[in-house]
Amino acid sequence: MDDDAAAVASMARRLVRIGERRGLDVASLLRRTGIPADPAGLPRAGHVTHRQVSELTQELWILTGDELFGLGPPAPLGMFQLVLRSVIHVPDLRTALQRLTDAAAVLPGMPNLQVTVREPLAEVELDVSGLDDPDHMAAEYLATLLHRLVSWLLGRRVALRDLRVPWPSPDYATQYELVFGRHPHFGAGSLVLAFDSTLLAAPLVRDETELADFLRDQPHVLLATRDYGSSQADQVRKILEHGLHGPWPTPDDIAARLGVSTQHLRRLLRAEHTSIGQIKEDLLRDAAIASLNRGTESVEDLARRLGFSEASAFRRAFRRWTGRPPGAYRLP
Repeated sequence: MDDDAAAVASMARRLVRIGERRGLDVASLLRRTGIPADPAGLPRAGHVTHRQVSELTQELWILTGDELFGLGPPAPLGMFQLVLRSVIHVPDLRTALQRLTDAAAVLPGMPNLQVTVREPLAEVELDVSGLDDPDHMAAEYLATLLHRLVSWLLGRRVALRDLRVPWPSPDYATQYELVFGRHPHFGAGSLVLAFDSTLLAAPLVRDETELADFLRDQPHVLLATRDYGSSQADQVRKILEHGLHGPWPTPDDIAARLGVSTQHLRRLLRAEHTSIGQIKEDLLRDAAIASLNRGTESVEDLARRLGFSEASAFRRAFRRWTGRPPGAYRLP
């Protein structure tokens, strides 16, 4: 199982533990989201997709009525949408962060936020000390939300120069680099994300329409995006996703959409250690696992829907992707 699959499985297991602590019927939650459980009742490693984790997160939001799963002062549904709408029209990142700081000061469900400039860095500190969060799920969600939001508002990948977290190194420590692009310093005094201070003067490039799209697919955008939405791989993935519901875009189609030559696009993707073919296979793998977990279509129908000429070709591809036959992903 690769690091990304392990990260997804770890997230699903921690969400289940939150459900258990809240006294929820987690077996029903897993069934509704199509996530197979192991003998201990936890999500089976290697059998969970980003989309399923997003659906599980949404279920917990609804059942707890809280965007932080009831792990701290009440954060009612819609609170973060309201906060994000307050920053979309400001001129630059400095003002946007000030808006977030002001909101945190008056909304009890939103952890306090403080911005400190220590040249050449700007440090954003989130106070998560008031969370009853032994698995750090809410704290990680807040840190991910802040990082993705800053990158999305600026329309570029914002590289973290430092990441400090106030808990010891967990068994999934290597997965932080997948999410944040940086390995954190564990056991720090507080939760801090630091980036180049010059970005504070950078203009925001988003509008209300784009914000509506950004909010519509939460938390999937936060949880599934691995390079903060601005890498070539993420842009190619968004275009290729249309192939799951119709004709697959060709490499030339994709390059034209991105305004580059096909050869240049291939070089850019190689620099990110991927390719159009690999991204397409990742999409097919996730779509196949989700369908098999749901159990709503036969392997033959699934193979046909995903564009395979015959079920045997799909089975061979699936074993290459996962190391297991499709039947291993069927819910009992």
